[in-house]
Amino acid sequence: MAFAALRAPRRAARVARALWIAWAVIAWNVVFDHVVVAAGRRYVAAAASAAALPHPRYENMDAWMQPAVTRGLWLASGVAIVILSSGLPLVAAIERRLSTRAESPATGNQRPATR
Repeated sequence: MAFAALRAPRRAARVARALWIAWAVIAWNVVFDHVVVAAGRRYVAAAASAAALPHPRYENMDAWMQPAVTRGLWLASGVAIVILSSGLPLVAAIERRLSTRAESPATGNQRPATR
């Protein structure tokens, strides 16, 4: 019975919108995390090689991580915008199509009138 309620065009569209938004949020988080983690790994490698030099020097973490955070914000936001700008209009178009189909009388499945 719960699955039958999900087949209603309005409810199905709400669920689809929520899933697209959830996907965008998860993708944003994954992309941002990946960019920051990759920058952290590059920083650790650079700091280790700088410390292994005959005259060790200090690698400034902020110089490595602040640009990575900015890059991560832009890249992750771009990915989320692409997901939302492709998914939400598709849901709206399908919702319009299903609602007009539900409102118009079915022509092919009607029984002929009997006298």
